[in-house]
Amino acid sequence: MDQSPVHKGELDGIAQRLDTLIELISRAVPPRPRAPDFAAADAFVWNAAGAELEPIARVNRVDIDLLQGVDSARDQLLANTQRFAKGFAANNVLLWGARGMGKSSLVKAVHARVNADFEKAGSSERLKLVEIHREDIESLPALMRLIRDGNHRTILFCDDLSFDTGDASYKSLKAALDGGIEGRPDTVLFYATSNRRHLLPRDMIENERSTAINPGEAVEEKVSLSDRFGLWLGFHKCSQDEYLAMIDAYVTHHGLDYDADRLRAEALEWSTTRGSRSGRVAFQFIQDLAGRLNRTL
Repeated sequence: MDQSPVHKGELDGIAQRLDTLIELISRAVPPRPRAPDFAAADAFVWNAAGAELEPIARVNRVDIDLLQGVDSARDQLLANTQRFAKGFAANNVLLWGARGMGKSSLVKAVHARVNADFEKAGSSERLKLVEIHREDIESLPALMRLIRDGNHRTILFCDDLSFDTGDASYKSLKAALDGGIEGRPDTVLFYATSNRRHLLPRDMIENERSTAINPGEAVEEKVSLSDRFGLWLGFHKCSQDEYLAMIDAYVTHHGLDYDADRLRAEALEWSTTRGSRSGRVAFQFIQDLAGRLNRTL
């Protein structure tokens, strides 16, 4: 039986539907991640939506010598990072504790010190720092796969890491730290800062304990997340003397000319009005002082 010919309008309609289908598929399938250009910078931010590393030309950080009152944590983190940068065994690190005591500042300062040491030694080696935002933790395995084949040693850094009740993205972090069947790449370490030692809220842990058939095993999975970090560094509220030492270090570093007695009195008054003493409060006081002296930092 003869078949009626297909009209041009029908062919155009089919072609249009195919084009629409192809466009929908391209939207649903994420683009293949581009190989990172580690030569572009020493620090990057992970863009999870675009599956790419964005280079940061100028990192917001302070000199490591300005971080007062955290001597033990500073020395341990620097030693761990130096070993890693030189190709030796090193641990993932969790920096936890009081707010404003320089946890994230220390990570960035140590990264700068290690690369400065490489430069002084005439080495072309550079340690790379990649920041991943808390809300992008689920993409961490993809990020680690992307940099797995890189020739540079890389620290993945997440600031203010914690998980709320019902948040299951911590499982992605556990998988990334353990490395799964492939193992964590030798060229990658994970550093995180948090106000919580166990990264999860107490009510989340207690709820698991009260509703589980075997409470011990249920809670163990939650608490064991922090066990994936081989090195724990605790940060605690600083004393008055440590707070004043921070003030003096900033004043000296920035060359601020101010009467010592007035400086002490105003710095203590500033901390009293804020209700706390910390490195962050000290720097905020220095910003105020520099402004009153018509200076920039």
